[in-house]
Amino acid sequence: MTLEKLSWKSIIPCCYKVDDEFVKSKKQVKKQSSFQRLTLLDFDDPSSPLSADELSNSFIGSSLINFTFTDLREVTHHFSSANFLGEGGFGPVYKGFVDDKLRPGLKSQVVAVKVLDTDGLQGHKEWLTEIIFLGQLRHPHLVKLIGYCWEDDNRLLVYEFLPRGSLENQLFGKFSITLSWSTRMKIALGAAKGLAFLHEGDKPVIYRDFKASNILIDSDYTAKLSDFGLAKDGPEGDDTHVSTRIMGTHGYAAPEYIMTGHLTTMSDVYSFGVVLLELLTGKRSLDKSRGEGEQNLVEWLRPSLRDPKRVARLMDPRLEDQYPIKGAQTAALVAYKCLSHYPKPRPTMDDVVKILETLQEENNNTDSSISDPMITMTSNCDFSSGSEKNGEKEDAATPGRNRKNRNDKYLNGKNQGYGWRHRINRQRMVASYSDTALYRRD
Repeated sequence: MTLEKLSWKSIIPCCYKVDDEFVKSKKQVKKQSSFQRLTLLDFDDPSSPLSADELSNSFIGSSLINFTFTDLREVTHHFSSANFLGEGGFGPVYKGFVDDKLRPGLKSQVVAVKVLDTDGLQGHKEWLTEIIFLGQLRHPHLVKLIGYCWEDDNRLLVYEFLPRGSLENQLFGKFSITLSWSTRMKIALGAAKGLAFLHEGDKPVIYRDFKASNILIDSDYTAKLSDFGLAKDGPEGDDTHVSTRIMGTHGYAAPEYIMTGHLTTMSDVYSFGVVLLELLTGKRSLDKSRGEGEQNLVEWLRPSLRDPKRVARLMDPRLEDQYPIKGAQTAALVAYKCLSHYPKPRPTMDDVVKILETLQEENNNTDSSISDPMITMTSNCDFSSGSEKNGEKEDAATPGRNRKNRNDKYLNGKNQGYGWRHRINRQRMVASYSDTALYRRD
């Protein structure tokens, strides 16, 4: 039996041809539609530090609500323990409720109020960084910053409330339900879209702390990126990277960033690969309770990601084989590429979004076509091109090329199977969550 190999080129064929006119016109549209975002450097003048009044009167401050400390104490019922949601590196988070009685025209809604712990890991700089970025950036996959408080030594941030909490809790919480394959891919796609949005434009943003606990989940499992305290403006002009002190979370940070302090958008791509691997396996990126050689998830499982015969073995057993094998293989290959040891072979987040969108389309088509609860699925596909087997040097995708074939599927009509034979038991989904899980970091 002849096996048709599934390579990176077959997944994103649109990235291997160049249409200069298309690329040129897209750049022109992007330039015209973009606004001149203020950067951290615009507010970083040691000789003249920004004051509370200056922030309030600035372009950024005018788009946010400047709450008083009394306001936020009232909406959280004096920061009641009953409204405590969790605590991270920034400080504790409380649930509250705001309406037009607090401010005329203010939408009635549940909010999450984050209080800076002055004795914690972060400080005024990280608080201001969140305001500078989220005060300007708006996207369906970024958490919405509603307002802030700067009063005496108090520093607080007010966000929209996302009821399902963090991806970390959804995947690893003690009382969490098992996320289905389609839900996991929806979350991965949403998070990828958020990163792609940050990376595009004349002034890219490097998120720098992409991890499961910073991805918040809405009631319909829409993923939104939160916690921008460590975000950085990306390189501009001829610069290839940003040099900065090494910060982030062990297990998610890219190896070249740890070694050199050189930060690029590809650092975020690596971190995305770690989270995607967590979604596939249901395992934490670092776990000291695992056996020797298995504690670091990437070091343990990355070699298996491009081998189709090994993908099924690394998948989360809680899925009970309820996933399309070819879809799992493709997602595994995406993770493999994102986790390349060197930044150059990694795909852009724009390319990742295209592939995950294709997987979501196929998930929807598969879900609508399934009527029999017991289904046997077969396939005859391989996964690795010869160049990929020869090592990292021939591993690179060439991102950012012709998009005119972007609606073409990487699978043709002759290759619509799903992989090895699996018996699928379709089980009823149960929707439940705990508000107290929001932002919590175990």
